[in-house]
Amino acid sequence: MKKTLLTTILITGYILSGFTQPSCTPLGDQNTYGTGNVWIGYAYNTMSFGSYGGYITEGVAASPNFDENFGGDNGNFTTHGCDVDRSTFSVRFKLTKTFAAGSYTFTVGGDDGFRMSLDGGATWPINEWHDQSYTTRTYTVSLNGTYNMILEFYENNGANRVSFAVAANCNGSENTSIYGTGNIWNGYVYDGINFNTYMGMVNEGTVTNPAFDQNFGGTNTTYTTSGCGVQTETFSVRYRLAKFFAAGTYNFTVGGDDGYRFSLDGGATWLINNWTLHSYTSTTSATVTLNGNYNLVLEYYENSGDNRITFSMRTLSIMPVSLESFTAIQKISEVVLNWSVSSESNPKSFEVERSSNGTNFTGIIRVESGTYTSVKDFTATDKAPLSGVSYYRLKITDLTGVITYSRILTVNLTAVNSEAVTFYPTVVSEGYVTLIGHNSIKGAVVTIIDLSGRVISKQNIGNILASQPVRISTGNCNLGRGMYIISLAGSGTAVATGKIIIQ
Repeated sequence: MKKTLLTTILITGYILSGFTQPSCTPLGDQNTYGTGNVWIGYAYNTMSFGSYGGYITEGVAASPNFDENFGGDNGNFTTHGCDVDRSTFSVRFKLTKTFAAGSYTFTVGGDDGFRMSLDGGATWPINEWHDQSYTTRTYTVSLNGTYNMILEFYENNGANRVSFAVAANCNGSENTSIYGTGNIWNGYVYDGINFNTYMGMVNEGTVTNPAFDQNFGGTNTTYTTSGCGVQTETFSVRYRLAKFFAAGTYNFTVGGDDGYRFSLDGGATWLINNWTLHSYTSTTSATVTLNGNYNLVLEYYENSGDNRITFSMRTLSIMPVSLESFTAIQKISEVVLNWSVSSESNPKSFEVERSSNGTNFTGIIRVESGTYTSVKDFTATDKAPLSGVSYYRLKITDLTGVITYSRILTVNLTAVNSEAVTFYPTVVSEGYVTLIGHNSIKGAVVTIIDLSGRVISKQNIGNILASQPVRISTGNCNLGRGMYIISLAGSGTAVATGKIIIQ
């Protein structure tokens, strides 16, 4: 009986002493960060990260969010390693995560202490490291890239719980490098004074004038954009506008509360630069000579208090239109008009006017100058010219609305039956073409023209009698192989045309 009792006591003591199970081994190196949205949480048997027990995981591949109460208030919870007492313990969660450029809100809660870091523990934007019932804190920040996140938690008896959640905030979707056109600025709005998080786009200016004055709806309110609203306390805007300036002198004026700066070369240099904190007490102006296309950038930021940005411009002078040449070329049944203006000129449009008497003119063709810069040559074709003598002139309108007129050109076209002349052979292999006029022609001129309208050869034949064969040389014209137009005119009047093929 005593032996049995002694054996029982020994067995009980053996069990109570823990020798019925092998001692546990803590797993995990306490340093490695989780990936793929799955945290590694290193658990400790003290509130100050002492006596390491093992690791746990939180979050899933689709989301790093979690809410953990460790199975209850008392007893132990299981780790990869040794069990940890729920009464007084701590956990250091680690996760390396990549965030697309945008604004994010973090919500962390705990009972008791908790704190969160985005830079491996160097700073703690959420820090509630004290005993408390379950409490949450939020933190909103602009992120772009990969971050080493740490979430620390401790429990000091009673209920225990730690939670984490992150959500992407509203962001703009436009390509922020695109410039506005037609005097309408593209304004790209950012949360933060240093163009931190893109929120959406706005437009300023009108089709007739790029000037604007914007106060963003007031102080500390929500300013609406194409994507997300931005609070008008700490924000910034980058305005872009591609604009053509005729050769001339221009004055730009910019004002703002707070910082502003203005560039004509896409932001490479700043013509106006007042990038400091200040009230809207004065404006800054600059005068410059321009000619051509420019990428305008106007940047602005607001730190706190009132906000306002203004832009205006004035044209001080514009170079007049200088017409360098104006010609009319008679091409069979068409009249081609060519003209050139100086590279410093600033035309808005041209209108070809025609008259049968040299006094009363009617507009027949309009040519817009477009974004006229160094290109100075223009052309227009009258495809239905008047028979007989007609007159042509240019009506020139510059960018300021001033109208001037060119000199008058005279063209003489008398339509005659093209069957009055015979050309042969039409396929030329021996270097000449023969023509026979069925009527007598005075002052005959034979012209050979390529299909682009370029005059290759012009030969004065003199007077031709009816039915008189006349041989026209093509060998001395340096004609390449291909099709050409041959015409016969008498006394400046087009009378007949034909086509020949040079072999």
